[in-house]
Amino acid sequence: MKARHSLLKGFGGYLPDRIVTNDELATRLETSDEWIRARTGIAQRHVAGPEDTAVSMAARAGQQALDYARVSPDDVDAIIVATSTPDQAFPSTAVRVQAELGITTGFGFDVAAACSGFIYALSTADALIRSGQARSALVIGSEVYSRILDPDDRSTFVLFGDGAGAVFMQATDDADGQGILSTHLHSDGRYGDLLYVDGAIGQSDKSAHLKMQGRDVFRHAVAKLSSSVDEVLAANGLQYEDVSWLVPHQANLRIIDGVARKLRLPPERVVITVDRHANTSAASIPLALNEAVRDGRIRTGDLVLMEALGGGLTWGAALARM
Repeated sequence: MKARHSLLKGFGGYLPDRIVTNDELATRLETSDEWIRARTGIAQRHVAGPEDTAVSMAARAGQQALDYARVSPDDVDAIIVATSTPDQAFPSTAVRVQAELGITTGFGFDVAAACSGFIYALSTADALIRSGQARSALVIGSEVYSRILDPDDRSTFVLFGDGAGAVFMQATDDADGQGILSTHLHSDGRYGDLLYVDGAIGQSDKSAHLKMQGRDVFRHAVAKLSSSVDEVLAANGLQYEDVSWLVPHQANLRIIDGVARKLRLPPERVVITVDRHANTSAASIPLALNEAVRDGRIRTGDLVLMEALGGGLTWGAALARM
């Protein structure tokens, strides 16, 4: 009996219409375009408007992924949404998306792993497909970070943007080397206070703003993402030079450059969107993947490495043959 594999069949993304440049931020914060670019690589970010929600953006991205794969809502068995900024405590974002897309079968749930959320959701969907519990899955990262940022905190407010990205995954018994090869997840709760939101439901007296110890997060990101790269390649008997594309979490250009150097990948083999999207947390990898597939950079047969680190601390990597 052949083993089941998960193929990446559809890709989608959504970015709010409003674009906020560094220069616009500099009109009210003690910062500058030069300061932000030098430290992060970010030039602009998309910011949700009144009509944009975690659900609406996820549904737009999800519909694009279904259209790309040329499948109907009836072909979706599972919906997994990675988000740290849901519109409601419950129902989950996933079941709201299920209703928006007219999907009346299967099941849906959310995953909360901050910026690592998409890797966690992808891994979960892959496990469901491999086990036979689902034949297909719509995996979405959707974030509205602009609504949890402290507008007076220069160190965090300039870093994040809003958006959603999605992939449609489908089971196959004849992968021919394609599909998700492996996923690797980690967390270490001892570092939970390095990156967190200081509020919760029932704490109306609190600000519920994102807080970050930037220098410590940067240090952990470089070390843990590098180890994840080694782990995923060792698990598949591959070398650095076998990787066709790095599609990293888009948090900071310096972190991305560091991992790319470890892989000995030239800049033209690394998908970069952080300059235009900023950090869209769980949406960043699927947004970048969608862009690179649609513009023809990533092609059938390419080996794609995805990796991310987020609050928790959580981190992980996934390897896929397109």
